[in-house]
Amino acid sequence: MSDTKRVYRFGSDANGVDVTEGASSMKYMLGGKGANLAEMCRIGLPVPGGYTITCQTCMEYADAGNVWPAGALDEIEAATRDLEERMGKRLGDARDPLLVSVRSGAPFSMPGMMDTVLNLGLNDASAQGLIAQTGDPHFVWDSYRRFIQMFSDVVMGVDAELFENALTDKRLIAGVRTDAELSADDLHELVEEFKGIFRANVSAAEHPELIVDGAIAFPQDPAVQLKLAIEAVFGSWMNERACIYRKANDIPDDLGTAVNVQAMAYGNKGESSATGVAFTRNPANGARERYGDFLVNAQGEDVVAGIRNTEPIQKMGEYPALAQAAADLERIFQILEGHFHDMCDIEFTIEQGKLWMLQTRVGKRTAQAALRIAIDMVEEGLIDRAEAVRRIDPAQLDQLLHPQFDASADFEVLARGLNASPGAAVGEVVFSSDDAVAAVAEGRKVILVRWETNPDDLKGMVAAEGILTSHGGKTSHAAVIARGMGAPCVCGAEAIQIDAAAKEARVAGTDIVLREGDVISIDGTEGIVVAGAVPLVSVELTGDLETILSWADEIRLRPGNTHPYHVRVNADNPEDAERALGFGAEAIGLCRTEHMFLGERKNIIQTFILSDDPAVREQALSDLLAVQTGDFLKMFRTMDGRDVVVRLIDPPLHEFLDAPRELEVDIARREAAGAPEAELAPLRARLRRIDGMAEMNPMLGLRGVRLSFVFPELPLMQVRAVASAAATLIRDEGLDPRPEVMVPLVALATEQVQMRAVCEQVIAEVAAEFGVALDIPVGTMLELPRACLTADEIARSADFLCFGTNDLTQTTFGFSRDDAESKFMPVYLHRKLVEKNPFETIDKAVLELVRMAVEKARSVKPAMHCGVCGEHGGDPASIRGLFNTAGVDYVSCSPYRVPIARLAAAQAKLAEPVR
Repeated sequence: MSDTKRVYRFGSDANGVDVTEGASSMKYMLGGKGANLAEMCRIGLPVPGGYTITCQTCMEYADAGNVWPAGALDEIEAATRDLEERMGKRLGDARDPLLVSVRSGAPFSMPGMMDTVLNLGLNDASAQGLIAQTGDPHFVWDSYRRFIQMFSDVVMGVDAELFENALTDKRLIAGVRTDAELSADDLHELVEEFKGIFRANVSAAEHPELIVDGAIAFPQDPAVQLKLAIEAVFGSWMNERACIYRKANDIPDDLGTAVNVQAMAYGNKGESSATGVAFTRNPANGARERYGDFLVNAQGEDVVAGIRNTEPIQKMGEYPALAQAAADLERIFQILEGHFHDMCDIEFTIEQGKLWMLQTRVGKRTAQAALRIAIDMVEEGLIDRAEAVRRIDPAQLDQLLHPQFDASADFEVLARGLNASPGAAVGEVVFSSDDAVAAVAEGRKVILVRWETNPDDLKGMVAAEGILTSHGGKTSHAAVIARGMGAPCVCGAEAIQIDAAAKEARVAGTDIVLREGDVISIDGTEGIVVAGAVPLVSVELTGDLETILSWADEIRLRPGNTHPYHVRVNADNPEDAERALGFGAEAIGLCRTEHMFLGERKNIIQTFILSDDPAVREQALSDLLAVQTGDFLKMFRTMDGRDVVVRLIDPPLHEFLDAPRELEVDIARREAAGAPEAELAPLRARLRRIDGMAEMNPMLGLRGVRLSFVFPELPLMQVRAVASAAATLIRDEGLDPRPEVMVPLVALATEQVQMRAVCEQVIAEVAAEFGVALDIPVGTMLELPRACLTADEIARSADFLCFGTNDLTQTTFGFSRDDAESKFMPVYLHRKLVEKNPFETIDKAVLELVRMAVEKARSVKPAMHCGVCGEHGGDPASIRGLFNTAGVDYVSCSPYRVPIARLAAAQAKLAEPVR
């Protein structure tokens, strides 16, 4: 038998003495749910007893091909006997049975993604015993039919719709509206019907252990029920929706899920019983108010499944039979926040007036709520500013940069629901997850409209711009998942009467019918639905976000920091530069001059490249100088007093030229139309010239610094434009322009030496011409492994280094970014050949090249300024590595990612290793 401990107890013994073996610090072993159940027991909260099977057991079981590790079942059996002794009841007992729940619990919260089984231990004999013990046959038969339905669906894979259809038919026959109104006899009949559905849909060949008297039967042995349920929960770790959720939330696949086996507490024992889900603060906006839903005479799955409309938690005290439990819950709210120093999400059950806590965890919240809660808790003295900054997920800030309805727009509200997840979205109506995915694949934006979502809808929810449901509360599946994704969501819009089969929805009280493809707008902040497209606007960096980012800036740029962490922006025009300043960028880390050659100016650069006439080339160069100088004047004026790193022309030559095959087709069409030779000859010459410049691999061909040697007039022109713009602003406007020139794609120190000489010569000429002093640093962009390996040699002729990690990733892996992400990267991610897309989050080998290059460069120039520009500069995971591992001074990213980078840089500073 293994010495590995696989099962941990929580709760009290028969004498009320706490026997809990876990704690909140053990979430990677016990899962978040199991660790927090143990913690609640330790601080004296009312928790039904149970035990937790570890996450590691789940992975051992899965890695062995769903075979139990040696000794695990024996340990589980011992824990079950111990729980029976503690509770004074036995599973399956015909007089006073113990019933348990079997729930998943991963180290990170994955609401609704994995499976749960309630009321386990019921069978024909124990049901009768429970009736005798409680005197409440309605409660017992309701619990038994729930157990059969859930066990059949979750454990055996029987279609849940079969049971729902039978339940609906029973309500119609009985003439009642809700399940709770069915009589005990109705429910007893349903139990037998459900057993029949089980028999008809479970394979005897696949489950010989369930054969009784030669036929398949619903299992009556609680030990068999328990073993199969635990295996099903383990198996749900790898179900499709859980895998999609983990991928979307960057949760590793090798953590596994714990299983919590816990004595049942019943919220369906009449009007003095209830169940609910609540938050200690409002997870939608962060307000200091209790938030959540409850149902009288129900079980917990009824709340989160959205099958009955709930009541707000604030109304619970209005029920006389629940008043004491409501007061106890308020006290527990305060205890939990005081203990965890955070907003908590809880699940509870009230059984005949007695409050039981079934779960607590740090609650998921919108970005808006996260900011408000962090600031309030600083003001309340629960946390300090550094902890407030740590708690904000940088990627979640995207929610606050998402569009909202334009306040000046004129529209009529079609329907109202609950404001479940903030933000606004516009899209075509679709009624299924598959249709959402298909529409998005065609380039259409959609709103997923459902009666209520379930975990299998996750792929459609991820694809959609927003989610609209006609049922469910603020803690329903749709609401919780949408908030976590940052997707706008309106729940419980009861006026939207959905016919999914017909792919249409009628709006109650009107003659309006929404059909698939119709455009609607939803506002998850206000909880409204509008027909047609409402104009959307982006929000400003104000209020709580500004406060948190100012605290982040204090941390990353604090006076006395030996190594401040700076954030710059990639901007190629004054508009982007001005926007980035509003987002808090400190400087421009990358101005891509080739973007200034596009649009109407493309003809100018084409003429320069393709013409054989010196006079024509000289005129084209003069035109380029004029437009580039004008561009830099605007850029430097906008960024007065701030650095602007200008990269010389970089992309492959073919990006500036016509596509040769398109030109060939054009010539053929003209010939067919009888065009004269005088018209065709120049086109043919142009085609020959373009074909003569064709490269087998343009990304590794005539680009970057190589262009500057093959077309030496280009760098001369660009540096002159930079210097002339700066000199003009100094001389004529008294401004403080701070341009820096960056040479791209350097592989050899000799390239940098010669290009620096060219740049310095032009800068000196312009300075003399304008009669001003010009101090324009000349640096290098490192995008090739060779450059990183010889960074000490290159640094001798460079004033700064900036790493182009997009190209460095391409050249390190030998991957073409354009091809990899469309051709084989999805396969690599699916088969786990790579953990993450290296073009989104920096790879460890690329990071090591950056670290090595920084170290080499500073070995010859200790004060060498080093930065990173590109997509990695806006990725929180990459930012931490670039600052804390590679030791760069700044990251540079697109304007809308600047707030994310500011926060991520502060968190990197807080996690900075001791040096």
